[in-house]
Amino acid sequence: MHNNRAREIFDSPEMIKVTFSGIPVYIEDVNEDNNIAKIRFLDGSNKMDEVSITNLEEH
Repeated sequence: MHNNRAREIFDSPEMIKVTFSGIPVYIEDVNEDNNIAKIRFLDGSNKMDEVSITNLEEH
């Protein structure tokens, strides 16, 4: 995924399906300067992580 698209998804009022390593996630924040997104896993663990935006996939 590119920075601009990650920002659009983050700013969108709709829930857009995004995964990280095949696991559904919610984008909590986007740091375009560092190409990093703060994500929350939607697999029931509620775990959060910071990952490279390029590792996110939109479905």
